[in-house]
Amino acid sequence: MRIRIAAPLALAATTALAGSLLLAAPASAAKHRSGVHLGTIQYDSPGKDTRSTTSLRAEWVEIHNSTKSTVQLKGYKLKDNTGYTYTFPAYGIGAGKTVKVHTGKAKNSAGHVYWNRGSYVWNNTGDKARLIKPNGTLLDSCAWTKSGTGVKNCH
Repeated sequence: MRIRIAAPLALAATTALAGSLLLAAPASAAKHRSGVHLGTIQYDSPGKDTRSTTSLRAEWVEIHNSTKSTVQLKGYKLKDNTGYTYTFPAYGIGAGKTVKVHTGKAKNSAGHVYWNRGSYVWNNTGDKARLIKPNGTLLDSCAWTKSGTGVKNCH
């Protein structure tokens, strides 16, 4: 009789344990999104915030295209909470590719575009990046609060 009772109890205990382990997955593990979306954000450039060209270039937002074709980003907007807005020029992002939007000044190149600002955009203590389609539709957003690394993975 004990064997018959013990087996269902062991199965129930194992099921409960497995369920609790699944629920205990880290909250920071973000699911990879499909389509064009925000990737990693370096909202606090490494080192001291000196407003130097190097420091401003080290503040960036990745935009990832996980579709199977090139997407034209002309007219897409990247905004923060205060309303600072970067509007994409003609820029095609290839299938499976990423483009970094750097705050600082430089010449655009493959995989890198520059906001050409002389001051920081993303607040180190907390902010929200929004990717908006040319028609005004919010495509993706990602918010953060201060962390030790100054990096937010939005996937």
